[in-house]
Amino acid sequence: MIELEGVPELIDPVMICAFEGWNDAGDAASSAVAHLDREWKGEVFAALDAEDYYDFQVNRPTVWLDGGVRKITWPTTRLSVVRTGGTEGKGTSRDLVLVRGIEPSMRWRSFCNEILGFAHELGVEMVVILGSLLGDTPHTRPVPVSGVTSDPDLARTLDLEESRYEGPTGIVGILQEACTHAGVPAVSLWAAVPHYVSQPPNPKATLALLNRLEDLIDLRIPQGELPEDARAWQLGVDQLAAEDSEVAEYVQSLEEARDTADLPEASGEAIAREFERYLRRRDGQPGPAQPGQPGGLAAEPGLTEGGRDGSYLRDTASGRTRPPRRQARDDEAGGDGAEGAGPVPEDEADGPEGEG
Repeated sequence: MIELEGVPELIDPVMICAFEGWNDAGDAASSAVAHLDREWKGEVFAALDAEDYYDFQVNRPTVWLDGGVRKITWPTTRLSVVRTGGTEGKGTSRDLVLVRGIEPSMRWRSFCNEILGFAHELGVEMVVILGSLLGDTPHTRPVPVSGVTSDPDLARTLDLEESRYEGPTGIVGILQEACTHAGVPAVSLWAAVPHYVSQPPNPKATLALLNRLEDLIDLRIPQGELPEDARAWQLGVDQLAAEDSEVAEYVQSLEEARDTADLPEASGEAIAREFERYLRRRDGQPGPAQPGQPGGLAAEPGLTEGGRDGSYLRDTASGRTRPPRRQARDDEAGGDGAEGAGPVPEDEADGPEGEG
């Protein structure tokens, strides 16, 4: 059983996860969680034991000096809590549990068991896992962000894509499946990063993930310097592309393909949705009420693994399973939901997109 001391009662908590490595093209996903932690001054309350999950010849520890004293930072996954209280006193008040680390090298089921143990102990109502992948998308167009889930009921409630991906997967896909088998609502948000400019950072993709997350959990997220960084990034890539005629021609072909594919999306409903986003950000007001807020999707009180496949949550070496979720408060209620997920890129064979 995981016992947390010093962590106060959280308000409608949502767990946001991102992992460096295969699921983090352009560092877009890990940068998004780092942005949340920085803007809301997150407080770290736990770290997983590095020796349990990491191969130090793959992810090496680093040595640094602190006032002349040599110290070591081990690769690991850390959890922190941010108390949002509504941005500038407006919008939804909701606490976040941030999970940020490196994709583990081993014992993935035990790793997920620990993460879900914290989620249940803290009363987390939904897990949102961020990822980014390389895709055939032009840097000059809005970053496609797809929202997927392995839970068919959750897909209908939040108007998300139900994952149909088959193939190699990363820790994002494994953690999502672990959540589904444990009865914890879970969503993956994937941003497509142009494969011809894949080196980090990619602030435009990070900003797109945060905007989609903002819609999903109905919480206004301070953007800080990200919009300006995204504009500077695009201008820099524009200049590089202009210096190479072959690259410029290739980008143009991607633009034409993207514009053709997006024509059906240029509907009145899509335009209205973007206008609502603009008004919400300008006025700092929450979006229109929709069914299926994460608060209404928590697992039933006393839910156990009976009748569910608990293999993803069991450490086969020790036989430990996740601790039971504490009783849900009687005053939990539903509220706002999320907009529909964006189109999923078609190059699933090249990466983990849409795998949930």
